[in-house]
Amino acid sequence: MVVSILPRFIFPPPNSLFVTAMSVISLTSLAYTGFSEVRERHLQYSKFWNVISPESGTRRKGKQIKLSSRTGMLLLYTPAFLAGLTSFVIFPHQDLRLLLLDSALTLHFFKRVFEVLFVHKYSGSMVLDSAIPITLSYLLSTATMIYAQHLTQGMPEPPVDLMYPGVLLFLIGISGNFYHHFLLSKLRGEGDKEYRIPKGGLFDLVLCPHYLFEIIDFIGISFISQTWYAFSFTLGTIFYLMGRSYATRRWYLSKFEDFPEDVKALIPFVF
Repeated sequence: MVVSILPRFIFPPPNSLFVTAMSVISLTSLAYTGFSEVRERHLQYSKFWNVISPESGTRRKGKQIKLSSRTGMLLLYTPAFLAGLTSFVIFPHQDLRLLLLDSALTLHFFKRVFEVLFVHKYSGSMVLDSAIPITLSYLLSTATMIYAQHLTQGMPEPPVDLMYPGVLLFLIGISGNFYHHFLLSKLRGEGDKEYRIPKGGLFDLVLCPHYLFEIIDFIGISFISQTWYAFSFTLGTIFYLMGRSYATRRWYLSKFEDFPEDVKALIPFVF
C-alpha cells in the first residue's frame, strides 16, 4: 500500500545508476553510523573527540591527526557550501523547485560556516579520520541532491505538491537549529571549556533540540525536492541523529548526577 502511495509524493526514480546507488549508500551508511553511536563507536568530534574504544578499552591514540575544533568544523561544511554556490553557475536555467533547493542547501551550509566562525565555543579537537568521511558525506549529498533535482527538469510534477510546505519546514528548522546553537554558546564564558547542562528553549524537554530542528530542516529540504535521493538522505540523517542524540544523553547522564532523567534525547516526552 505504501509503495502505491509514494508516487503521489515523489518524482519517478531517475534513469541514473549514480543517483540510485547514492540513495542506497546514503541511507545505509548514515543509519549504520547512527547505530554505531549507540554502540559507543563515535565519530570523534564535539564531546566525543577523545572517546574510549569499547573494543580496546583505551583511547584511540597513535598516528591519528587532530585538528582544532574550529578548523575541523570549517572542513566539514565549507566544501558543501561551495558546492551549493557552484550549482547556480553549473545549472543557470533552473525551474523554481531547483532554485529553491539550491538556495536552501546553500543557506543551510552558509549558516553552519557562520556558526563555526562566530557562534560556537570550542573545548576539544577533531580527529581527521572522522572529519574526512563527514566532509565527503555533506559534499556528495549536496551535489547528488542538486543533480538528482536537475534530472527531474521537464518531468511531470508529483500529484501532491510539497514544495511550499517544505519551504516553511526548512525555515522553521534552520531558525530553531540556530537559536539552540546560540543558547549552547552562551553556556560558556571566554576560555571556559567545561560542559554544563543546557537550559532554555526546548532544552528543558530534550537534550538535543538542535538535532530535532536539523531533522525538520532536512525534512523541509526533502519536501522541496520530492526526489527519492532527498528522502533517502533525510531518512538516513534521522537515523544518525537519533543514535547521536541517544549517545549524547547517555554521556550527560554519566557526567552529571543532577541531570534530569525526564529530559529526553531528541523527541519531547517520547525519545
